[in-house]
Amino acid sequence: MNRRNFIATTLTGTILAKTDFLFAKPLASPSISVFSKTLHWIEDYQTLANTIAEMGFDGIDLTVRPDGHVLPEKVEADLPKFVQASKKANIKIPMMTTSILQADALSERVLKTASGLGVEHYRMGWYHLDMQKDIMQQVETFGQQMKGLDVLNKKFKISGEYQNHGGQNLGAAVWDLFPIFKSINSPLIGCQYDVNHATAESGANWETGFRLIAPYIKSLAIKDFKYILQDGKLKKVGCPLGEGIVDWKKFLALVKQYNINVPITMHFEYDLGGAENGLRTIKMDKKEILSAMKRDLALLKTWLP
Repeated sequence: MNRRNFIATTLTGTILAKTDFLFAKPLASPSISVFSKTLHWIEDYQTLANTIAEMGFDGIDLTVRPDGHVLPEKVEADLPKFVQASKKANIKIPMMTTSILQADALSERVLKTASGLGVEHYRMGWYHLDMQKDIMQQVETFGQQMKGLDVLNKKFKISGEYQNHGGQNLGAAVWDLFPIFKSINSPLIGCQYDVNHATAESGANWETGFRLIAPYIKSLAIKDFKYILQDGKLKKVGCPLGEGIVDWKKFLALVKQYNINVPITMHFEYDLGGAENGLRTIKMDKKEILSAMKRDLALLKTWLP
């Protein structure tokens, strides 16, 4: 698709989408952060914070994981720098994305440091399912690991959230997370619900999983996708917000129905010159990347209270 067609498609999608979201009694406006993976090409903490503030985001969903903005083993030295820079830019770091899967010494260092600096939410890593082993036994094992993490969460008063990421991962089907969260029964362990992955994994039946997991949703990940036919097979590809197949009208109606007022993190998984993959060397003009991100944010804000 050439640039002219891309812009035309984007504008058309935006116009149609804007007219479709009207709520009589809206919830309080949630904070909207940006997943900093898309901005790995900005390494300086003050430049990162200033750029995010200028785009209009409320905060940063900071990558605190291997190859992230902050390396876990350097969390005590580097995370305070990003927090201080965010304060100067008048935004926050309410959440972070980690690779944490169990309660070990490094996880404790990360959570203790983050909580002490005012970070209230963190996304966990993913538990991968072995298709050659008993599925429910693995679910039980992963549940025990989450239970151990909940002990740390309570110790440091920080919420641990598991994303329902697609693929052969725990939570891709959503229902398998329900017995874990119900058993742990803690306000500090839950789901970062991703309607993009839920739609891709469950099709039109994603609503069932949402209603099941709704009481345990602690944050929301926002991004869109569509399918293309490639080599005779359907392939999932990211796209600008409102141009894909995610049913945003139904999703936001359900968010309202269940009174889910939690932090939002925006992800960008369409072609942005490699920025969408967290690359530090990008192949697209920086202004174009930031413009695309601002456009998606502006559209989301028209859908929310």
